[in-house]
Formats: sequence, C-alpha cells, structure tokens
Amino acid sequence: MAHDDNQEQHERIFTLSEANRLIPQLNAKLISIQQAKAVLSRTKDDVEKASSQAEYGGGSTVGHLYILGLQQISANLQAIQELGILVKDLDLGLCDFPHLHDGRVVYLCWKLGEQEVRWWHETNSGYKDRCPLEDLA
Repeated sequence: MAHDDNQEQHERIFTLSEANRLIPQLNAKLISIQQAKAVLSRTKDDVEKASSQAEYGGGSTVGHLYILGLQQISANLQAIQELGILVKDLDLGLCDFPHLHDGRVVYLCWKLGEQEVRWWHETNSGYKDRCPLEDLA
C-alpha cells in the first residue's frame, strides 16, 4: 500500500498550461542550483585540502561557502520535487512534467533556457527521444 501512495505522490499530473505557469519559478530554482554548483566547484579543492589537514587543525576560509552551496542546492531541489516536477539532469536543467494523454502518462519535457514546454517523450525514454508537442495531438 505504501508503494501506491508513493507512486501517486510521485506522479502529479500536469496540464500543459500548469507546466508552463511553473516555468519562471522552475527557472529561478535551477539557476540558483547551477550558481551553487559553480561555488562548490570553485571551493572543492580548498575544502578537500582542509579536510585532509583537519587532524592537524587545518581549516578553510571557504568552508562556509561550500556548506551554503550544498544547502542552496538541496533546498531548491527539494522545492522542485515537492511541486511534483521530475528533475532529470541538473547540468542541463532538464525536467519532466507527468502529463495524461489518451489515458496514459507521458512526460512534458522542458530544459533550462526554453521559454515554454514544447516537447514530450514517453516515460520509458528520455531527452534524446523527445518529440514536438504537435506530435502529441
């Protein structure tokens, strides 16, 4: 029974207009995640060096930035997932919206930088197989 509850929660169904209304919010959250990932990338070496020196009292001037970056990624990712949006690739900013079409679920597919949802694909395929929305009609 718990599995079914999980499935229903995971499979929030979106209309095209609902998905498109969430794009500005999704855009902001994904940009925030990408900015935080850039901070992690810039501070990673220093944090690792400090970590390896920890038993000798080593510290890091950027450790707090690294932790803030992790928190920023986690909070934004959780907020996106709580909306029912499926995050497929953080680097691309690739997301899917479960959508009911002819009695079956397909994914409306959106990528960071696109103004609106214009693509879809089957739930068992991905970005490389996405098709224009016109093909869904």
